[in-house]
Amino acid sequence: MTLRLYNTLTRSVEEFKPSNPDNVVRMYCCGPTVYNYAHIGNLRTYVFEDLLRKTIKRAGFSLKHAMNITDVGHLTSDADDGDDKMLLAAEKEKLSVLEIARKYEDTFFKHTAALNIERPDIVCRATEHVEDMIKFVKKLEDNGYAYVSNGNVYYDTAKFPRYGCLSGQNREELKHGSRVEQDTNKRNPSDFVLWFTVSKFKDQILQWDSPWGRGYPGWHIECSTMAMKYLGERLDIHCGGVDHIAVHHENEIAQSEGYLGHKWCSCWMHGEFLQMKDQKMSKSKGNFITLDTLVEKGYLPEHYRYLCLTSHYRSSLVFSYDNLDAAANAYRNLLGKYKEFGQAATENNSRSENLYQDYLRQFDGFMFDDLKTPQALAVLWAVVKDKEMAAADKYKFLNNIDVLLGLGLAKNLAAETSTSAEIPADIMALVEERKQARINKNWAKSDELRDLLASKGFIVKDLPKNEVEISIA
Repeated sequence: MTLRLYNTLTRSVEEFKPSNPDNVVRMYCCGPTVYNYAHIGNLRTYVFEDLLRKTIKRAGFSLKHAMNITDVGHLTSDADDGDDKMLLAAEKEKLSVLEIARKYEDTFFKHTAALNIERPDIVCRATEHVEDMIKFVKKLEDNGYAYVSNGNVYYDTAKFPRYGCLSGQNREELKHGSRVEQDTNKRNPSDFVLWFTVSKFKDQILQWDSPWGRGYPGWHIECSTMAMKYLGERLDIHCGGVDHIAVHHENEIAQSEGYLGHKWCSCWMHGEFLQMKDQKMSKSKGNFITLDTLVEKGYLPEHYRYLCLTSHYRSSLVFSYDNLDAAANAYRNLLGKYKEFGQAATENNSRSENLYQDYLRQFDGFMFDDLKTPQALAVLWAVVKDKEMAAADKYKFLNNIDVLLGLGLAKNLAAETSTSAEIPADIMALVEERKQARINKNWAKSDELRDLLASKGFIVKDLPKNEVEISIA
């Protein structure tokens, strides 16, 4: 079956073919800037990239997937102005810049693991590749694409006629920094910094020696440098959020092709925003929610992953707790059906192989057609409701597709079964009595029973829709 993906560069869905003769797909994804927690809008992008990763493998390709960790050089504006995100966080939390970086990097991978997102094959930190960046900038200078002005090294976008090819805007429309005071050191408003030796951060903590003086790299240079180091000179897929298109990814194309002298990346893919009412979720606006917030409210990480699957990655997804409750209810129903099919399944009652194969072709057809997850979920529920299909084949189907969807059905059923097996019947009776008290809004009785359960060594956590989670203290 042919894999077809939407390419931002051509604005069309195209048949995907690796560009390298070894037939290995080389994919690079923009990673987190580790100065704060990744919010669930950020994590939606990584869910999309995880689905893409697993779909590429399901289509029969080998994959080499790299992702960066930005722990230096990212300012609060995507242009060359604003405050240093890492420095601001370090000052606020009274930690060193690298302590901040490691703290939030560790939390990022804890959250992605909870969402069943596979770790990329290569994870590369910017701070560990600065010498590579210096060599990259030097070659751009030698190739005539870079110039020095007032101590900083800039990329000359006038030397790259294709600048704006990804966003569809011309250089005059891409006047980066037009909302702030212009950098008078630039030849053109759309030029961008490759290396800083002079900035408003006179006491910048992370600095390195370079041919142009002691300083630090611009944000954009890290991705091109590390992608080439680990994936070679021809990239098959480059991913990120839609907010990267007009600045960061335009700059990556310009500097990479100025360095190489040929086309760098064949396919560019971007995930849409997670919206809250009429605006995107944003750290700068302070309206962001983390995965820990959802877990504290009683949701499983898979409830949020299921919500992400209900919308195509190129469509905006509106977050609300009502929408998350609907996803959680659907997931609980699915988990219940999965349990039911597993209990009913035996080696002797698999009698609908043709139906199984037909549904599998439908599912793969949607996933191989630019990751159409809402339609793929519709196939899943058609299987669940099909009265002609044997339980064993339904169970086999759900296990098969969950390798790609990453809903953790087997994992969560095992956890649920393990917990239930450890809880005595008298404790479960108290839990049910407390649940009824809460339904009746008898809060005093509910609190009394909660304390009684705690005294017996059992912690009760209230979930949405009067559900509870029980753990042994």
